[in-house]
Amino acid sequence: MKAKRSRWQYALMLSVLLLALATVLLPYILRTESELRIHAVHQGLSLPDGFFVYQRLDERGIRIKSITPEGDGLVIRLDTPEQQLQAREALKNILPPGYVIALNDPQFPGYWVRKFTRAPLDLG
Repeated sequence: MKAKRSRWQYALMLSVLLLALATVLLPYILRTESELRIHAVHQGLSLPDGFFVYQRLDERGIRIKSITPEGDGLVIRLDTPEQQLQAREALKNILPPGYVIALNDPQFPGYWVRKFTRAPLDLG
């Protein structure tokens, strides 16, 4: 009887551990955050000020999670893909010519989505 009880306890502990692990990792796997990247096309053209970009997008009701310089550009993180598209259109009007505004989806969730949604092989 004691052996059954200890097996049951181990199974319960393992289940709780897996549930805790899933709870911690789920936000990273299902992240819906979207990004925009701004780069200057011409050498010598400086990047726009992050605070300026933040203010202009905020005026249009677009909420920004963060704006950070990365490499030779700015990365703007937004909550949803809809906000990403709105921000891209707004930045096209706000910024002078000479900047590339690229949509960039996070790589981590995309990898898992591609793994699970591969098209089946056509045999015939």
